[in-house]
Order: sequence, then structure tokens, then C-alpha cells
Amino acid sequence: MDKWDSFTNFITLLLVFLHAVIIILVSFRVITKRRPASISLAWLAVIYALPFAGVIIYLIFGELYLGKKRVQRAAAMLGPFTQRINLCAAPYLITCDADKRSLVTPLRELIYGRFQMPAVTGNQLTLLTSPHGILEQIIADVNTATHVVYLEFYIWAVGGKTDLVASALINAAKRGVDCRVMLDSVGSSPFFKSRWPKLFKQAGIHLIEVLPVGPMRIFFHRQDLRMHRKLIAIDNHVGYTGSMNLVDPEVFKQNAGVGEWVDIMIRLQGPIIPITSSLLEWDWEMETGESLVNTRVPKDQESPVFEESSHVQMIPSGPYFDDDDIHQVLVSAIYSAQQSLILTTPYFVPDEALQAALKTASARGVKVQIILPAKNDSRMVDYACKGFFDELLVCGVEIYQYQNGLLHTKSILVDNELCLVGTVNLDKRSFWLNFEVTLLIDKSPFIEELYQLQLSYIAHSHQVCLTQWRQRGRVQRFLESLFYLFNPLL
Repeated sequence: MDKWDSFTNFITLLLVFLHAVIIILVSFRVITKRRPASISLAWLAVIYALPFAGVIIYLIFGELYLGKKRVQRAAAMLGPFTQRINLCAAPYLITCDADKRSLVTPLRELIYGRFQMPAVTGNQLTLLTSPHGILEQIIADVNTATHVVYLEFYIWAVGGKTDLVASALINAAKRGVDCRVMLDSVGSSPFFKSRWPKLFKQAGIHLIEVLPVGPMRIFFHRQDLRMHRKLIAIDNHVGYTGSMNLVDPEVFKQNAGVGEWVDIMIRLQGPIIPITSSLLEWDWEMETGESLVNTRVPKDQESPVFEESSHVQMIPSGPYFDDDDIHQVLVSAIYSAQQSLILTTPYFVPDEALQAALKTASARGVKVQIILPAKNDSRMVDYACKGFFDELLVCGVEIYQYQNGLLHTKSILVDNELCLVGTVNLDKRSFWLNFEVTLLIDKSPFIEELYQLQLSYIAHSHQVCLTQWRQRGRVQRFLESLFYLFNPLL
């Protein structure tokens, strides 16, 4: 018995020693990564609070590791990719000299400097706000396709009118159109288990599972990186992006208790379409290694140029770019505001820089309005979000809680002159972990349409009053404070 006690004591001391060594080594790694202090401190808290489990969680989720093959492909593709895009855009470029005093010029220059993405004129933008209308328009455009249809979405939910989109794709493939679909592994997991992948394969549609997850993949890339883009390119004539996944809100997440999802999509036409197609080709090649450059639409079917002349600049973001770029663009847009800012997002968990920009804008006399859903599908994010309300309200920021469903639109409108709209939420996941896409738009009738839409959101919202907000219960306050503490990891 004494020998057994000695053995168990030895094993216990060995485990304690190993745990201490591992914690020291991982802590050293966290510190030397030199990320924002709040993120590093949050990870250190997890590592020290959860014996062994904290270290495992950090090794799986703590570092941006895209995978060796993807990193190598991205590095090799970047030069040719930006060169090809700028060649397509050359006839339609917006020169900064012509708009030197414009509010948008510094943002355009920042975006081009960081992403090498040009701003182009001659575009026509259509704001679509009805989910069924969006799906019906996509189906109509797929039915007219003659060469290519590329789709990329975070979620494709089976059921309702999305099944009609799938049928339209199958019909297009049968008549010889090159149809390619990229779907996120986690977001579209139910789709990959449905009957549609088999039907797609039989019809000749190329379907890939982007950023696949699984126990054996833990060692090859970080498991919570997500392809969050919503993009469509059809021939050289039409494209789509916005906040809506391929879902029919009448059947999607009906038991979540948040109401129907409220989204927008933008139907794109003009010189922005070849840029949209190029981004989709980039994502395909990065995931599969297959280049689509030689499958492009013939030059004699180039995109039309419209007299409307909406100025558009596409901003792709994700782990293969400098991971602070989209964050810098958003913060710079907020600091550029002189009169008004209206922001809509379903997930609002800002870092210190974004929060400071909003408070500073309000202090400068800018009217800052943030529109959020009253009910959120993520309980933790909802508590973390509300942890920011008090100090923003004190600074004069107006916060509205939308009552008619889960408001999923992501947009920033600056002085009614320019907007940033796309797939990026105002949270750290969108800034640093997700593959996203945003449009910078100005000189466009779209701006007024978006403004009127945001006013309609406000009309169906409840404005948060500071006095009433401070009367909420102690349990609510504690949960807000708890998740506020760990918001760098959400």
C-alpha cells in the first residue's frame, strides 16, 4: 500500500510539473505573439483557469493557422491576382486626383494600399430587401446564364425557395454552364448531408466544402476559421453580395425564438463584376489548387457600363491578408464622419479602437446611431454586446433594438455620402477570423436607398434609454460583465 501511495504521489507531482512547464511554454507563446493586450490577457485567463483543457483550447483556437497548403497558394497567387484585377479595372478607374477633397478619397487610398483593390465607376446597384424577391431574382439570373455561375455562401439551408435555386443550378449545368458552388463546412453542414450534393454531382456541378473540420484536421488548420462571404457571379453581367445567406427565412431556424432573419442583398452590374468573379476564382484556387483563369467568360461578352456611374470598391478580408486591414478601414470610416453615422449589425462586440472611434465621433458632434436586433441567436454575444451599452449611451450614442426579427444587415452609412456594406459584423470574429467581403460605395442612388431602409429599421425599433437601462436586474448585469470580460475571444 505504501508503494502504491508513493507511486500515485509521484504521478501527481509529475503531472503538476508537466502542467506547469506546459503553461509556462504556452504563456510565453501567447506573450510573444504581441496581439492586442485584451486578447492575450483573455487567453492567459483561460489557460490558467482550466488545467490542461485551457492549453488544448488555445492550441486549437488560439492562433491564426490557415494551413500550409492554403498559405503557400495564397502567397503564390497574390501578385497575379491583383495584377489581373487591376488590368480588368483599368478602363473604369476612379482617379483620386479628381476627388481629392472628397470624404471617400482617404478610404479609397487606404483600401488600395492595403488590398490593391481598385475603385471602379460605371456600375448599377439594386438594393434588394425581400428574401423571396432576392431568391426569385437569383433564380431568374441563373436561368439566363450562358457561361459561368459561381456561388459562395456561409450557409445554404435546405428547404423553401432555396431548393428552387438548386434546381435552377442543375438546369444551368445541364445546358452546359460551368456551375461552381463553395460552401462553408460548418455553416452548410446540413446541406452536405442532404440529397443535393449527389444531385449536383450527377448534373456536373462542382461543389466544394470550404475549410472542412474534423478531429484529424485539428493539426492542419485552425478549426473555427469560417468562409463567411456571400457572393455570386453570373457570366460577366450580374453579381450579388450582401448579408443574406442562401436561406428562406420562412423555414430557416424557426425554433430559435428570434423571428425571421432580416437581410439585404445588392444586385451588381457593371465593371465591378469581373472583380467579383476574380475573388471567387481566388477562393476556389486557394481551397482546391485548381486555377479557373482559363475558364473565364469570353472578352466579347464584357460587362456593360452604366451611366448611373455608381462608384464601387470591393474589399476582401480574411486570415490570408494582413489581419488588421478591414478593422482599420472600418475605424477610419467612423473617424471620417462629420455629421452622421448609422450602423446596423446583428453582432456588436467592438474592440477598444472601434469603441473609442464611436465615442469620439459622438463627442465631436456626430450623430451616431447603432441599430441592433432586440433578440439574438447567440446568447453569449448578446450579453457581451449589452456590456457596451452603458458607456456608449453616456457618450450620447443612440442605440436602437429592432423588434421585427433578427436584423442581420451589416452596414455603415457615413454622412449620407458613402457606405460600407457586405458581410462584416462589428465583432472580432469578422475582423480577424472570417473570410469576408465588403463594398465601399459612393456617388450612387444606392446611398439614399440604404438611408431610407435604415430609417425604416429605426421606425420598427425601441430606443434604449440610459435611465431605464440602468434599472435592469443584477443577474443581467453580472452576465453582461462576465461575457464583456471574455469578449476578445467571442
